[in-house]
Amino acid sequence: MEIEKKDIRSLSKEQLRDFFVANGDKAFRGNQVYEWLWSKALHNFDDMTNVSKETRTMLENNFVINHIKVDQMQRSEDGTVKNAVRLHDGLVVESVLIPTETRTTACVSSQVGCSLDCNFCATARLKRMRNLEPGEIYDQVVAIDRESRLYYNRPLSNIVFMGMGEPLMNYNNVMKAISMITSEEGLGMSPKRITVSTSGVSKMIKKMADDDVKFKLAVSLHSAIEETRNHIMPFTKNFQLPELKEALQYWYQKTKSKVTYEYVVWKGINDDKASIDALVKFCKYVPCKVNLIEYNPIDDGEFQQASDEAIDNYIKALERNDIVAKVRRSRGKDIDAACGQLANKS
Repeated sequence: MEIEKKDIRSLSKEQLRDFFVANGDKAFRGNQVYEWLWSKALHNFDDMTNVSKETRTMLENNFVINHIKVDQMQRSEDGTVKNAVRLHDGLVVESVLIPTETRTTACVSSQVGCSLDCNFCATARLKRMRNLEPGEIYDQVVAIDRESRLYYNRPLSNIVFMGMGEPLMNYNNVMKAISMITSEEGLGMSPKRITVSTSGVSKMIKKMADDDVKFKLAVSLHSAIEETRNHIMPFTKNFQLPELKEALQYWYQKTKSKVTYEYVVWKGINDDKASIDALVKFCKYVPCKVNLIEYNPIDDGEFQQASDEAIDNYIKALERNDIVAKVRRSRGKDIDAACGQLANKS
């Protein structure tokens, strides 16, 4: 029976160096291969041109590189690009390139499907199949960086973990991926250009603060009224608002980093004065800003975009209370590329 080969990217640089020494080679060979795998994001042992044929064969016999493949790429009328990304085991996730005049942002996935049950989200209709490995997360960023250079003649400037899945439910792999993305041995991106968006897993928000992370935090809040929030995102019954408030205060106390609240306003659900007042009150607990997000409906059901008047009421109330707020228009509507509610249809 053939033994399943290990993904070489699961090895640290030290483990790679040890592998070569154990096989009668020099330790520095591990450094060379590590650079090919991460800095150059190579997907094929045969392309490692400064490594001998014998060494490449040895690597081929012992390891695989479980890289992603962009199966289908769709370009929106507004320039947004959506990738259907096929993984080594045939499963598919999605990632999105969002361009503006000054930057390009990668919206990446962290899980195949999602373990949460947000009623408004297309991804939640897919059961969670598995967590993505660090290399699979990293590959999405590399692919979008290449598309950014190709279509917009500039490198990727920002990354948001708002694709498929709840990043904090795949904590270790997401942290390892970010470590490589920000490492000079990887992509060398500043952590300040990375935002991890969570639906509010309080315990893991505290863990991030304890781990002294340098990236930004966004929370999909959608309501500061417990009953309404639980209706929108039923799993939040396990992460109630007082607990979330405490976790966010802990985060700010440890990191001094503002929180961004992602907030969709829906007709007849959270477009009333009580919802606005509750959000204003919640925003006073920690320094923050609010992104009011235009909703991209997934069907003709309960969740429909609120009126412009309702959005204006939110903006006025937040600004009256010196809370920074902006409206984030949905991008890539014609290709269903709304970040945070992706669901591959293939």
